[in-house]
Amino acid sequence: MRFRNRSRAGQLLAELLRDYIARADVLVLALPRGGVPVGYEVAKHLRAPLDVIVVRKLGVPGHRELAMGAIASGGVMLLNEDVVGALDIPRQVVDSVVGAEQQELERRERVYRAGRPLPDVQDQTVIVVDDGLATGASMLAAVRALRRRGAQRIVVAVPVAAADTCTAVRREADECICLVEPAQFYAVGAWYEDFSEVSDDEVCDLLERARIELGATPL
Repeated sequence: MRFRNRSRAGQLLAELLRDYIARADVLVLALPRGGVPVGYEVAKHLRAPLDVIVVRKLGVPGHRELAMGAIASGGVMLLNEDVVGALDIPRQVVDSVVGAEQQELERRERVYRAGRPLPDVQDQTVIVVDDGLATGASMLAAVRALRRRGAQRIVVAVPVAAADTCTAVRREADECICLVEPAQFYAVGAWYEDFSEVSDDEVCDLLERARIELGATPL
């Protein structure tokens, strides 16, 4: 299966989340940027509020697609010591990457929220959406951040993911729902016909549309 685009992937994914339709305790949080078009379709189908949880992958210098960890809103950092050790990455290099990504994380939160606070997830069922999972570092950081902030139940929902990554995510989330778990994964973009980059403006537009159509996230 290849998805036409992120919106279509979100529509298909939403069909697997019927148990959460119109529940007062459900909140959809998308990982920007690529997860937001998927999350918008999921939230619309479930008639649930939509917001973002900002996560930044810590890419290996010179090989940024390879994750050595991730950071998330709320001060959570996940570091893959196996990758750091295998590549002999000095601690000062790790710290430099963390510093740069923290600045970008804070910038995105300012742009996407326009002064609104982080949504209150205490005692909520949170459905965390992205456009796919490769290493899963970003999603695991998001799950841990939400766990720290008191989410009652965390459901990870993605259109496509590497099978071993789903296994790792299922150990930390309460549920992991995935449409496709290919034996040969390659990359998230390989499973989309249109995997064009999502802009900040598109993220803000979808969040604003969700607030108008679905109501504001709980404060």
